[in-house]
Amino acid sequence: MSGTLFIVAAPSGAGKSSIVNAVLARDPRIALSISFTSRPPRPGERDAEHYHFVSAEAFKAMVRAGDFFEHARVHGDWKGTARQSVEPQLADGKDVLLEIDWQGARQVREKVADTISVFILPPSRQALEQRMRKRGQDSEEVIARRLAAAREEMSHHDEFDYLIVNEDFETAVEDMCAIFRASRLRRDDQRQHHAALLAALLEETAE
Repeated sequence: MSGTLFIVAAPSGAGKSSIVNAVLARDPRIALSISFTSRPPRPGERDAEHYHFVSAEAFKAMVRAGDFFEHARVHGDWKGTARQSVEPQLADGKDVLLEIDWQGARQVREKVADTISVFILPPSRQALEQRMRKRGQDSEEVIARRLAAAREEMSHHDEFDYLIVNEDFETAVEDMCAIFRASRLRRDDQRQHHAALLAALLEETAE
């Protein structure tokens, strides 16, 4: 049985990474795919933990080699998911989570039809700006650019299966956990997982 591919996207500052990290700590069945990026690390970020940091030239070489499952240019920098980080794990029956933007999400849906996607929204534009400034990682110019891009990003929310508003952090985490749990109860997944049980139950019913 193949695993389930999950996508989580959000505008910068909506709390996506914090929610994802909290969910991963509670749900060991999900493997997080670490993306590649051409941007330099922010303060506190570590290579191979937050991103695989590579040069723009190295990133483009990977694109030419067909190494990416999806890739896109986001806020002027390249980001992408390596095929090796996704395809083998899905084939082994593991659930894989991708933190990507709406452009990458479109590419993934074309490759994996039953992908489950979640978009995280802030409770307000004011809250979004406050969260960006609170991080203290970006210049005023970068913050202004990200705020301008946020509206465009959020306009694609209707391309996703689920919406979560991150007003209360704990509630948002519980909502995402509920989505992942419910996905595993889908009929086709349960039929494969409990094939022996269903066969026994149906046989007993027929007697």
